[in-house]
Order: sequence, then structure tokens, then C-alpha cells
Amino acid sequence: MRVAPMTSRFLDACRRRPTDVRPVWFMRQAGRYMKQYRQIRDKHGILEICKRPDLAATVTLQPIEALDVDAAIIFADLLLPIEPMGLKLTYEKGEGPVIHNPVRTSDDVDSLSTTNTDDLGYVGEAIQQVVRALAGKVPVVGFVGAPFTMASYMIEGGASRNFVRTKKLMYSDETLWRRLMGKIVDVLAPFAHSQVASGARAIQVFDSWVGALGSDDYVRYAAPYSRALIERIRSTGVPVIHFGTGASGFFRELHAAGGDVMGVDWRINIDQAWMDISYRSAIQGNLDPVALFAPLPELRAKVHELLKRTGTRPGHIFNLGHGILPETPVENVKAVVEMVREFRP
Repeated sequence: MRVAPMTSRFLDACRRRPTDVRPVWFMRQAGRYMKQYRQIRDKHGILEICKRPDLAATVTLQPIEALDVDAAIIFADLLLPIEPMGLKLTYEKGEGPVIHNPVRTSDDVDSLSTTNTDDLGYVGEAIQQVVRALAGKVPVVGFVGAPFTMASYMIEGGASRNFVRTKKLMYSDETLWRRLMGKIVDVLAPFAHSQVASGARAIQVFDSWVGALGSDDYVRYAAPYSRALIERIRSTGVPVIHFGTGASGFFRELHAAGGDVMGVDWRINIDQAWMDISYRSAIQGNLDPVALFAPLPELRAKVHELLKRTGTRPGHIFNLGHGILPETPVENVKAVVEMVREFRP
């Protein structure tokens, strides 16, 4: 399955083609900083919103109407694919995601299913609703977690500070680790394909926890599976955005695992990151999310400095270096879109 091309400044930038102005969207642009989202969230749990296409579509569209950004990222959760694999997922207040039957043993890996990805069809339905509502105004971005991030959640049973259980399994039984990572890729690839079939015109691969690894461990234990996943997604013909948090120390290695667009967190200057990969991919990022709390003159200076750093070379998508924080003032997010639009190099 290969999709027909769609014209947009965001997709042009993904392909390193010139654009009239810099395209802009924000990770976590649908979320708690918006009053309309909080009103829905007061009545519905996070997993319920994800699993009801009408609610997921509504939440996805809120920032498009409010901010006038250049892409809509589907509202979903990174961990949804673990449920059809056989893991029990809940969201506990104040704790975030909890996996009640984490993966710790060879038997646990054996029992993981890779055949029930159709159970995630509600994400595709939400994408279809968003595509219909947008009627070609901006493209929809789908997403999946990267294999290392998914594995670490599955092993730790939730978020972790030091990833002791994950690394213990990784170091002590590489064969088991490879089996687990292979199964994760075999679930994530068809899930990404189903999002494309439903109308997503780009897929972002989020490696949220990859910063827990050093360069050598990344190359040995994570990169082969990210590469396999990205190659399988690229076979659809849509661009893949590859984003790793805390990976500025091995950005070249991250890039070597693939990606038409490389997302950059805020810990490295974006011009340095782009130069490090010899401009061989488009680049996305990388304003510090906390900069959105700055007074507007300071915020404008930061936005314009970032835009100057990327110069006139085609292929930069303006974004944050991670997701919008819940307390962020909406008016500052809107202001950033205007600052990007008004910028002339």
C-alpha cells in the first residue's frame, strides 16, 4: 500500500522542499493546557477518549481551530498497542500509566500476541473522522512509540527513573530481549500502516525514553529495531519523523536508524544537530517547552533565534523540543505560531 501525495507546507518540509513560510505544529498540541480539552477530560478518562473515535477526533481538531497550525497529530496514547498484546493498562491518578502484568520472563514474552492489531481500529476511525473534518486543510500525523520505549514501559510496568529492570533484562538475556523487540516491531508496523490506510500522511516515531541509553547500548540494543520499524513504515510512501528525547549525545546514531525528518529535543542547538547529520534529513524542533512561559518579547527572541539558526535551507519544521506542558498559557502558544509566520530571514 502506497498513498497518493497530498500538498501541504508541512509535507513539503518533510521532503526538504521549499515552503512559503516555516511550517509549525506542536507535540502534545491537544491536551490539558486547553480549556476545551479539560472540559472533555473532566467527564472521560484518557483511555476512554482514545477509544471513542468521536472524542479523539474532537480533541485532535481543537488546536487546529485554536492555533492555526500546519498539522494535526491524532490524539492517542503511546501504550495502546500493548493491550492487544495481552497486557493490562490503566491510568492511575497522579501516577500515569500502570501495566498490571509487566513483561519480566521468557514465558511473559512467549505469551505476547502479535495478531490482534485490528483491536486498535478505533485509532483509524478517529483519523478518518479528522481527515473528513479537515477536508484537506492540513495533513494528519499518526504516531507510534519506538521499540525501546515500548519495551521499557512493558518491563518496568510504567514510567521509570533509572530503567534498572529494562537494562537488567537487556544485559542478562540478549536473546530474550531480541525476541521481545521483534514482537514489538511486529505489532507497531501494522498499527502504523493502519493509520496511513485511514488517512495519516506522516507517522512520528516517539523514542521518549531513549535518553536512558548510552551511544553504544543504543546502537546494539535499540537501533536495529527502530530501523526495522521505520523501514516498514516508509514502505507506505509517507514520511517518517523520528524523535528521541535526551539523545543529543548520539544524534548521528539516532539518525542512522532512519527517518525522513529528525526531531530534536531542546538540549542541543538545532543548527548543530542538522550539521551533525550532514543535512541528510529534514529537521523538526526544538524550542524548549518551558520557553512558552517567558514574557512575549523574550519568547519572540528565542523563536526568531531558532529560525535564524536553521537559515533558508528547506526542510525545517518548527516545533518544541518536547510536548506542551499542562500549565502553558494558550495565548503564548498562539503567539508562537504568529511569530513563526511573521519571520522573514
